[in-house]
Amino acid sequence: MSENPRGTVTFADVEAALERLDDETVVKRTPVERSTSLDRLTGGEIHLKMEHLQWTGSFKTRGAYNKIRQCVESDGAERFVAASAGNHAQGVALAATRLGVESTIVMPRAAPQTKVDATRGYGATVELVGRDFQEAMAHARELVADSDATFVHAYDDPAIVAGQGTLGIEMHEDLPGVDTVIVPVGGGGLVSGIATAFAELSPETRIVGVQAEGAATVADSLEKGGPVTLDSVNTIADGIATGGISELTLSLIEEHVDEVVTVTDGEIARAVLLLLERAKQVVEGAGAASVAALLSDGLDVEGETVMPLLCGGNLDMTMLQTVLVHALTDREQLLRLRVRIDDRPGKMAEISRLIADHNANIQSIRHERDAPELDVGEAYLVFRIETSGAGHARNIIRSIRSHGYEVKHINA
Repeated sequence: MSENPRGTVTFADVEAALERLDDETVVKRTPVERSTSLDRLTGGEIHLKMEHLQWTGSFKTRGAYNKIRQCVESDGAERFVAASAGNHAQGVALAATRLGVESTIVMPRAAPQTKVDATRGYGATVELVGRDFQEAMAHARELVADSDATFVHAYDDPAIVAGQGTLGIEMHEDLPGVDTVIVPVGGGGLVSGIATAFAELSPETRIVGVQAEGAATVADSLEKGGPVTLDSVNTIADGIATGGISELTLSLIEEHVDEVVTVTDGEIARAVLLLLERAKQVVEGAGAASVAALLSDGLDVEGETVMPLLCGGNLDMTMLQTVLVHALTDREQLLRLRVRIDDRPGKMAEISRLIADHNANIQSIRHERDAPELDVGEAYLVFRIETSGAGHARNIIRSIRSHGYEVKHINA
């Protein structure tokens, strides 16, 4: 049962949610850290809100606990069902276990194993169903239809939005003079709740939502005047890959959010790597989307006090490898070169020595002899090389060419 039957969310709802979140073992206050590295890169004063250090590794427990506690106290509910790609799953599982009730979470079959294991570890029963979030959601709805369980939606619920909004109160208390707050957007529950809080506490603060390009729905939904759902999503930021928003979150975004920008997976990957290197923080793609927007051409924060929200830290190690390879390749710290040679003994050794002379490490080499443009007796050598960056890479390429070899950079 929702505290606000009108289907919207007020600041009073957010304040009531904050009173319920009175257990430090469920939701703790997360720190804020100034990033001088991001200051230099953006021209602003950047304060990272580190919600990825929350229990369960994300903000999701706030909304889940608010929703489940309301239902337990008002209706005596004992069983809850949710659908999630990972972070909402863990939030629901922890909240239900702390409140002494049962939870079943439906997750897509492709959900990161670390998130599946963590959800079970928090006490939930996990069912893996469907290719994506939408198919998992459909199955979860079926489970609820055949039982007395209560469905806990990831974002389309006033109690969930109000719970997420408690983070907005906390962020305002952390930095009352903040000019711009940057919030990742999937289904819109987080940005809706935070924006509702700031609309009351600091209406002059600019609220910026960020979506992954491969899962962006807000701009199209605003243009069409109703929620748009994508048939499929394609992004490394699985935490915001819902592929849809709701009437509730769309109306709150339209009312309280100043702008929504999109970022590419390449920009997200660079943000993940930058946070690892400069802030020493492990942040998942969804959580890093706010920093990706900060570094993109679509957002100017020069001279402003800015708080990007790092909303999740549940980064699967396989995804971390994918992100690192992409980001290092983009920086040319991982370099793939294709060198055309006469296929005779000694050529591989000669070119390898040229690379070694530049103190670059060769990870792998392979021969290609079947390319149609090659003449008889020719081959390609494809080198995968570790470098210190773009300048180092250019020097290596220049050296190989100066010895008479045709060489092509093939990272793309």
